[in-house]
Amino acid sequence: MRRVRYYEYGGPEVLTVEDVEPPVPRAGRVLVRAEAIGVNFVDTRFRRGPGRGGIFQRPLPGRPTGDVVGTVTAVGPGADPKLIGRRVATLAEDAYAEYVVAEASWLADVPAGLDPGDASMLAMTGPVALRILRAAQMSTGDTVLVHAAAGGVGHLAVQLAKLLGAGTVIGTARSSRKLDFVRAVGADVAVDYARPDWPEEVRAAAPRGVDVVLDAVGGSVLRSSLGLLAPFGRAVVYGAATGDLEQIPVAELFALRSVTGFNLTAWRREAPDQARRETDELAGLFASGRLRTTVHVRLPLAEAATAHEIMDARSHLGRVLLLPHR
Repeated sequence: MRRVRYYEYGGPEVLTVEDVEPPVPRAGRVLVRAEAIGVNFVDTRFRRGPGRGGIFQRPLPGRPTGDVVGTVTAVGPGADPKLIGRRVATLAEDAYAEYVVAEASWLADVPAGLDPGDASMLAMTGPVALRILRAAQMSTGDTVLVHAAAGGVGHLAVQLAKLLGAGTVIGTARSSRKLDFVRAVGADVAVDYARPDWPEEVRAAAPRGVDVVLDAVGGSVLRSSLGLLAPFGRAVVYGAATGDLEQIPVAELFALRSVTGFNLTAWRREAPDQARRETDELAGLFASGRLRTTVHVRLPLAEAATAHEIMDARSHLGRVLLLPHR
């Protein structure tokens, strides 16, 4: 089979396509014949290397993660043989491959007929988008600020906020094309957060402040966002694309504001039953057409470097997919 790894840190060109034997699932794991692989931005950061004081540290050889959709073809010891033949979605390491090993306990069943783009969101991206809204205790009528709203998590979070009853959704992005996309997926207001005056644009749209901030950018964007929170406003931080984890200014929190961190792995460990229910809930939303994924591009596995170039340039709208058997 073919897979993609990298053996040195650097640009997309370090991604190497190689021929290897298919992996054998260990205890509690399954082998999945991959139909589609959702590319995640964080892996472009790991590929570049840790750098000086960087938070994105992963040893070589690099095994990119991904949101894999496919069919279970084999199970390891202790895994249910009835899983064989099931179409599933899963977050996996060494995901850029024709066959992928995944944990049997965190397979998401894919509803019949669901498009690979939508199905890929059941592995990680969709559960994150839903849970960060609930971690923020979003209520009906709330004003919600979604950063990086044109990305995979962001464009789902905009839609989900509306489905959950948000009054006003403000989405940020970095170009006029992305701002148009953010509005198209349901945002009431779209703001270019590359502009130095972007906080003033948010204040104009929400003079009393925002109730919820969803942020995976970090750095100065997070710091400015805290100042935009209304009394009793809640920020949920679920990443730091800039690599900059500034210290949160405690003085900003004295104005009855709060900040919560979120990590999907920790959530699944601490609340597994609820995490599974929410994945099923998302599957129902996708199956009914109430939630939709925009797929920016579908590329053959051999063009993984092109996928990373797109992610590095942040030119994508929604999801970037690799198709291993194309």
